[in-house]
Amino acid sequence: MNKNKIRKSINDFYDDVAKAKIEVEGDIDKLNKSLGYSSEDLKNIPEEAQMGLGCGNPTEKGKPRPGEFVGDLGSGRGMDAFLSSKSVGEFGLVIGIDNNPRMVERAREIAHKRNFKNTEFRLGEIEYLPIRDDFLDLLISNCVINLSTEKEKVYKEIFRVLKSNGRLSLSDIVLKKELPDEIKSDPNVYGT
Repeated sequence: MNKNKIRKSINDFYDDVAKAKIEVEGDIDKLNKSLGYSSEDLKNIPEEAQMGLGCGNPTEKGKPRPGEFVGDLGSGRGMDAFLSSKSVGEFGLVIGIDNNPRMVERAREIAHKRNFKNTEFRLGEIEYLPIRDDFLDLLISNCVINLSTEKEKVYKEIFRVLKSNGRLSLSDIVLKKELPDEIKSDPNVYGT
């Protein structure tokens, strides 16, 4: 399957999400709790940042600490970045990275509106992270690496930006068996 078609399909899907053309159906709190977020977590995440598109809670597993620098791959509207910001406190920093300009814009608006001073959101691809070498204490990702068509580049970038004692916390999906050709050849299935 053509990598450009896959990328376009994924970008189109997330563009529609950012424009609120696609909304999660049902109880988003119930969905988020099923993914490992506690009631306390959800109180600390702005409602407008919750999209219901993750597959776990990498913040809970990664356990950000006061004063740490944390990166969030594919941060979307900032759900996991905002949750991590509470843990790192005023001397820490959480950097959300997303390749969709509308998502970055929405996350920045939420951060400004809700006064999250220790978060920033950068436009960038996870294969080419806009973060300097050996900078992060923790890198989290919530169901994003599976969307990349160049996973080897993603992992090289992760290890480039992590400090030598840095940690990685991923929530993602993997295949246990080969997909049928009709699914593999449909770029619209890749990002959903």
